[in-house]
Amino acid sequence: MLNIIICGAPGCGKGTQSDLIVEKYSLKHLSTGDLLREEIAKRSELGIEAESFISKGNLVPDKMIFDILSKAIEEQTKNSKGIILDGFPRNVAQAEALENLMTQLNKETTLLIDMQVDDEELITRLLKRGETSGRCDDNLETIKKRLEVYESKTAPVSDFYKNKNKYAAINGMGTIDEIFGRISAAIDSKR
Repeated sequence: MLNIIICGAPGCGKGTQSDLIVEKYSLKHLSTGDLLREEIAKRSELGIEAESFISKGNLVPDKMIFDILSKAIEEQTKNSKGIILDGFPRNVAQAEALENLMTQLNKETTLLIDMQVDDEELITRLLKRGETSGRCDDNLETIKKRLEVYESKTAPVSDFYKNKNKYAAINGMGTIDEIFGRISAAIDSKR
């Protein structure tokens, strides 16, 4: 069973690469962003609360994210070849909680894939996405805030998985196929 985490700053290509990983390795894709957007679209109490954080470029509180995700992980790991987590964990406390959950489920995290793209390219990608998608969080002010939050809160998760020998830094620059080739090599080395 493969249980992969894909992380990286907003705009690094996690969603695109996750889709390719799901297809090649037959994994279930769990994106905290997608799960949250579903709640926001439903205008649920949770969705309204989450939107108030996201629209300002802030992270949604850990407990809110973990409650949604733990249920999804438990459901998706029952009868699958594994999962890919996109957008979680975002800090070391979430990584520790995830590892505890996986232990309770008698599962193991296989690898954290860290997509690395320089800030200038990230800003360009996100501004372009904002023009086409209409996402309220893809404007220059919010993008800069999101990148700052990522660096201070999320980047330390890499060290957590480096210490567990479950980490692969992936150059996120180049064509989609070139990047996917690097990712596939990292995953295959853990099988």
